[in-house]
Parts: sequence; structure tokens; C-alpha cells
Amino acid sequence: MATPSPAAPAARPPAASRSLAGAGFALAVLFSMNLLNYIDRYIPSSVKDLFKTDLHFTDAQTSYPLSAFIIVYMLTSPLFGALADRWSRRGLIALGVGLWSLATAAAAFATGFWSFLAARALVGVGEAAYATLAPVILSDFHHPERRNRILTIFYIAIPVGSAIGFKLGGFLGPHFGWRAAFLIVGLPGLLAAALVLLMRDPGRGTFDADRAEAPPRWSRAIPLLLRNREYMFAVVGYTAVTFASGALADWFPTFLSRHRGFSLADADGLVGATLVLGGLTGNLAGGFLADGLRARWANAYFGLSWVSMALSAACAVLALRIQGHAAITAAIFLAIFFMWFYNGPINTIIANSVSGVLRARAFAFSIFAIHVLGDAASPSVVGKVSDLSSLPLAISLVPIAMAVGAVVWAVGWRMLPPTSPAKS
Repeated sequence: MATPSPAAPAARPPAASRSLAGAGFALAVLFSMNLLNYIDRYIPSSVKDLFKTDLHFTDAQTSYPLSAFIIVYMLTSPLFGALADRWSRRGLIALGVGLWSLATAAAAFATGFWSFLAARALVGVGEAAYATLAPVILSDFHHPERRNRILTIFYIAIPVGSAIGFKLGGFLGPHFGWRAAFLIVGLPGLLAAALVLLMRDPGRGTFDADRAEAPPRWSRAIPLLLRNREYMFAVVGYTAVTFASGALADWFPTFLSRHRGFSLADADGLVGATLVLGGLTGNLAGGFLADGLRARWANAYFGLSWVSMALSAACAVLALRIQGHAAITAAIFLAIFFMWFYNGPINTIIANSVSGVLRARAFAFSIFAIHVLGDAASPSVVGKVSDLSSLPLAISLVPIAMAVGAVVWAVGWRMLPPTSPAKS
């Protein structure tokens, strides 16, 4: 049976109305949540050696809480994808953001491995509600031609929030202790949870002809997604890149501290600065360049993503092999800059390759897929390989995974039929 193509909009609205009223406020609120999301996510990585010493963890144990968070996050994402069809999407997001904020703060009171693990796992439940529904709501606010631009702006919060998390951890950890770091970054999310209740929900599939249809059950949705070649090429490559980004974010500061003569604060500061500068500029450059190329390059979103990821893998190899602060800084900046080109285009492919009634499930399934084989596993895999051999050998998995993602997207770019500007 042929894979259903995305439903075309019922009527092409004029340019002025391709975004609905309230879209700007919704983008601001959800962007702020995404920022806090990644601040909270990477605080443990920035103070890793501090709580390792205090709580007597091994290298592998320092990464298990991040893996537990991601495992819970990916397992509960499909649940929220289904609940969104019955309950208020704003209410689910507010509940999730409040829960993850309290769970982040609760890690400050951990007394050992299991209490720390439990607190970080609960963060995953809260984030699943938000991460599954936020891009769907933003997609419903905007015509397909505008989604790449909007999602590019939304996902800028990932490198910026990650960078702030590393910078805050590098400052708060040495000066006030790792427990204070968790408290300080966790509680502001309660304000964000309140703000989402003031946001308008545009309704499911506003620009899709099938918006009145009932969403399919998961038993039907999963086969539809698995047969959708455009969607699957996007998600499989995304999985490999997520494996790389999870390992890099969790272990690169520690690698610099142990093997390149950086202090913990300097290592966190370098990763934070390159994440915010490289990630911000790379995300913007990739998103807007992809829109500029799509009228002249078939499957431009896939094409730009694979080329940029191949360049990122080459720069990551250099960053892990060369010596000297300046050379390492330049190499990791370029690796992160090219790495973030894919974010808006690939998530736009996910949004536009399915119909409106399937979109929440498409994002939920992609979250499950990219994390079960991606950053749920990679920090612990690197930690285990480090315990068995060495951290330099273990972290070399990062550029290998980047290269795998580039190859998958390159194959999709060549094999898929050319997409129209509205779909690409």
C-alpha cells in the first residue's frame, strides 16, 4: 500500500494570514520553555566531577542519570502524543514543565546514586509532555511554507540553553556547590508553566484538509510512519546525530579537563561559548539557507543537512586530536556550527511529511526513536568504554555517529523524489 502523502491545505491563504493570531506569543513562551529545558538538561554534565566526588560515583554512574532521564522521556512521549487528542495541549505542557522544574530542583537533595537517578528520571516525564506537543502547536499556527523558519527560531533555544547550562554549572558549581546549581536552574520553570496557560491553542491541523478527521490509533499510526520514506530517512539520520550530540555534550568538558589541561570551569566555559555561538549561528544559517536553496536544489532540506553534517564530523575529528586551547576552540566551534544546520530543516521534514492528524504522533515517535538509540545510550556507552579503555578512545564514537547521520541523509537526498517548496 502506498505511503499517504501529506494532506494539502484546504485553501492557500494569503501571505498575511499564513500565521494565525497569537502565534508570536506562543513562539515566545515555547522558546523560553525550550531554553529552560536545555539549561536543566545539561547542568549535570557541567558539574559531573563535583557530584561524582561527593556521591562516590564511577564514570559510568555519572552518565546513568542522563540516560535514565532520556529513557523515561522517550517512553512517555508516545503517551503524551495520544493524550493530546483528548486533553488540553496547554494543560499537558504546563503540567509537564512544572514537574520537570520540581524534579530538577529535587536533585539537589540527593544522598546517593538511586535518589539522584530518580530525580533525573522524573525530569524526563515532564519534558515528554512539552517536547512532544510544542513543535506540533507551532506547526498548527503556521502554513507549511513558514514552518521551517518558525521551527528554526524555536530550536535556537537548544544550543543557547545548553550553553547557559554549561556556563551556569561552570560558575555555580565551583562557587556554591553542585546542589545549589540544581536548585537555581530548576525553580524558574514554574513561571514558564504558568505562562503557557495564557497561550492560545490554534487547534489541530489548522492548515490541513484532514483537520476534522479523528487521529489514528498507535497501532495504525506506526505502520503509516514506518512506510513513509521521507519521514524515516529524516528520523534515522536524526537518531545517529542525536547519539553524537548527547555524547559530545556530556563528555567533552570532562575530556578537556582530563586530557587537554583545561580547568573544569574553563572546559565548561569553552563548551558553553561554542555551543551558544556555533549553535546559534549554525541553526540560523542552516534554517535560512535551506529556505533559500529549496527552489533551486531538489530535496534541499536533506541535501544541506547531509553536507553540513559531513563537515561537522571532519571538524569533530580535529577537535579530539589536536592540542592547544586556540586550535581546539576553533575546531569545536566549526563542528558545532555545521552540526546545527540540520535542526530546522529535519524537524520541518518531520512536520510536513505527515498529515495534520498524524503530526503529534510523528513527533512523539521521532522523540522515542532518536533517544532510544541516540542520547539515551551514548553517554553511558562512552562512560563504559572509558572505564574499560580510555576516554579519548570512547569519545571518538562522536564523529563516527555524525558520519552515519550524514550518510543516511545523503541517501535520502538521492533516493527520494524531488519535493515541492511547500513540502521540502
